[in-house]
Amino acid sequence: MSGNNNSQPPVAWRYSGNQMKRRRTKANISREQLAEAANYSPDTIKSMEQGVRMPTPRVLDAADELCRAEGLLSAAKEYVSRERYSARAVDFIEREREATSLWSYGVALVPGLLQTRAYARVLIDNRIPPLDEETVGERVAARMERQAILTDRKPPVGLSFVLYEAALRSPLADREQLRRLLEVSRLRHVALQVLPFDRAFSDALMGPMVLVEGPDHERFAFMEGAFASELSADPGIVSRVTERLSMIRTRALDPDESARLIERMVNQP
Repeated sequence: MSGNNNSQPPVAWRYSGNQMKRRRTKANISREQLAEAANYSPDTIKSMEQGVRMPTPRVLDAADELCRAEGLLSAAKEYVSRERYSARAVDFIEREREATSLWSYGVALVPGLLQTRAYARVLIDNRIPPLDEETVGERVAARMERQAILTDRKPPVGLSFVLYEAALRSPLADREQLRRLLEVSRLRHVALQVLPFDRAFSDALMGPMVLVEGPDHERFAFMEGAFASELSADPGIVSRVTERLSMIRTRALDPDESARLIERMVNQP
């Protein structure tokens, strides 16, 4: 299994947007009229109709009323609201939910499973093109719900995180975020390590990686870049990712040393 999930927006977005445009055109309602009724820009309405952005409940209700769709457009709210993750991450999230073990490496950012709500909101709210406020709120809530894997699973999931020092030195990683890392590192089933600047090597600078093992012992590798993501069960790819992650873990500070480094950063004036 391999996929480049960012290539197509979710089907619910595309279908709902297409139906909204068809109804609007049939009712002789301009894009500008719908934009004014829903308090969005015409360009935003266009991107929703194209399926690039999620049609929000406010737009669907406004379109339903203007186009006299008798509830058919408003009914789509139930389906588009379920798309709480970016299109590129949906398959990976499903594997994460079923994981029995997970290894994660973050280069520039703290992984989603370890982020505070404030950290997550800044990342999600600063996308290009920007997301509407409703989508931002849903995505932040969904990211926080994913963190149930840290405490609510029985038996616990074996979790290993390595963060490159750059992720900790980022202005986003404030004291609240660093304290959150320390809190998670104290969980018995979690290993959290830091790869210092002076221990970095080329393969450790090529981007974040995650290795997930499911209940049937099948392993998946997930690699995310700026414009493309890949979830793969190909044995060759999984083997290479495993080798890289193993080397990164070997080069990183051990969990106790890592905790002491983070504590020093928290206490810096």
